[in-house]
Amino acid sequence: MVTGNHTTTPGFILLGYSSLTNLQGLLFMVFLVIYMVILLGNGVIVLVTVLDSALHTPMYFFLRNLSFVEICYISVTLPKMVANCLAEDGSISFTGCAAQMYFLLLLGGRESFLLAVMAYDRYVAICNPLHYTLIVNREVCARMVAGSWLVNIPVHFGQIYLVFSLPFCGSREINHFFCDIPPLLELSCVDTYRNKMAVFMAVLLFIITPFILIVISYIKIASTILNVPSAEGRHKAFSTCSSHLTVVTLFYGSGMIVYLRPKSRNSEDTEKLLSLFYTIVTPMFNPFIYSLRNKEVKAALRKLVVTKYVGDFSVKIVERKQTSDFV
Repeated sequence: MVTGNHTTTPGFILLGYSSLTNLQGLLFMVFLVIYMVILLGNGVIVLVTVLDSALHTPMYFFLRNLSFVEICYISVTLPKMVANCLAEDGSISFTGCAAQMYFLLLLGGRESFLLAVMAYDRYVAICNPLHYTLIVNREVCARMVAGSWLVNIPVHFGQIYLVFSLPFCGSREINHFFCDIPPLLELSCVDTYRNKMAVFMAVLLFIITPFILIVISYIKIASTILNVPSAEGRHKAFSTCSSHLTVVTLFYGSGMIVYLRPKSRNSEDTEKLLSLFYTIVTPMFNPFIYSLRNKEVKAALRKLVVTKYVGDFSVKIVERKQTSDFV
């Protein structure tokens, strides 16, 4: 971090919405509630898909992985945002900023790949149902999930190295909720063209390419669904894809706007607002989208609740009966 006349940067200050001093208490409560909802909602999805054997299918295997990633993804940023609101101190160390950015990019890239894999799963299930179990078997599922990790790890490590090799001078204030590449590049006092090209290449690999694959999958799915003779069959086929399409729209729409839209002096507040969609809104609504619109998940959840509470109630009745008989 020391080059020429540049001084070492001990850390940064995340501004967030620190200008709204009178609303810090409200923001603390809102972010805390959102964090608990995300943990609970996605945790329930993971638990249900693990415990219910009827949901041990590729589609729910990918959904379980997606929910797990959402829990990790939100845990990288939201606890720090909650703490900043409570302490009214947005400081973050140099190492902490680098770690936060790395895991944010790693988990975001993995989520992007998972959404593409889920689209492929729906494509095979609808367009080639007779060979579905052969094409999307357990080994293939494991390889696709592992591959989403292996591709992301080295690429984002290189991104972090390029960003934090830059000399930072002047202001240490990052006009954002968390450490992200675009606002951090604004603090550098050297040309960041190489970094911007690296960001573009990463966006091309981890956002645009998966998005194109998703679009191609759904074009083929749509053409297959339109050829289904019965209206009931078309509705059933479309209902299996509607939840995934909703999440894709939220995640990719906000992500593309933030990283690909032309920069301007007045765009920072807009970018902060849009970043909340792919970091907070999408993880928060994922469980509701997949559970409220999915009969199998709702049935498994009811089964889990009934087994838990009715089972405990029956045990208590038996214990009381045995005690009364003994007396």
